[in-house]
Amino acid sequence: MTPMKTTTTRLAEMKRRGEPIVALTAYDAPTAALLDGAGVDVLLVGDSVGNVKLGYGNTLPVTVEEMLHHVRAVRRGNSRALLVADMPYLSYELDPADALRNAGRLIKDGGAEAVKLEGGLAVAPVIKELLRVNIPVMGHLGLTPQAVNRLGGYKVQGRDPRDAERLVTDARILEGAGIFALVLECVPADLAAAVTSKVSVPTIGIGAGPGCDGQILVVDDLLGLGASPAPSFVRRYADLRPVMEDAVRRYAADVRSRAFPGKAHSYGAARPKARAAR
Repeated sequence: MTPMKTTTTRLAEMKRRGEPIVALTAYDAPTAALLDGAGVDVLLVGDSVGNVKLGYGNTLPVTVEEMLHHVRAVRRGNSRALLVADMPYLSYELDPADALRNAGRLIKDGGAEAVKLEGGLAVAPVIKELLRVNIPVMGHLGLTPQAVNRLGGYKVQGRDPRDAERLVTDARILEGAGIFALVLECVPADLAAAVTSKVSVPTIGIGAGPGCDGQILVVDDLLGLGASPAPSFVRRYADLRPVMEDAVRRYAADVRSRAFPGKAHSYGAARPKARAAR
């Protein structure tokens, strides 16, 4: 039986049924195909591509063109998961018309099925404008990486009672503006659970405890591919970086010693003859 295609309405049904939502980032076609085949519900082409794949120090330099490149690649590898694209910094904050054009490119040219943007009350008019032309929007509250300079670094948000109250208010505002889901990043577990109980849309946590309707991680963190230590909330399900480094070192040693390619790995090398049937 072919797995059901994930849609925004299906995510709402999953919340109503209490069925956890599985989400991961993806940045290229082979990874997307692997994650989609493994049954992941949501693939997010995050602007985290900036620091995970492009060598930037944070997400701020990422452009719409760079996002389009990676969204197209993930689209080619995906068939079942809901494909969500991040709107990069300054692609939606200044003018709703700019936001419309940029989001429209991610949907029409990139093949995304929804977009994600960061912020609360300030972005509510943008969300309504995008919904006016049928672009589904995922919200993002808590630690919003595009605001890293204002926040003073990558810190847990909502510990102060006033900040917690503001986050709950913003969640309700985003819900009223029409988002179909909400990412909660690096907020206390009890606050994330409270938000989840107060809004009708699914919440997807990252460093926000088990009380959310779903969870998301950066796929490179999950697989142990990063050069730097992963955030403390990450559970590594594999440690692939040393395996890859070892493979490359052994390859380099074989090339330098002329053990590779050798006759067996060269074009025109004789192949073993098939056994005759008896």
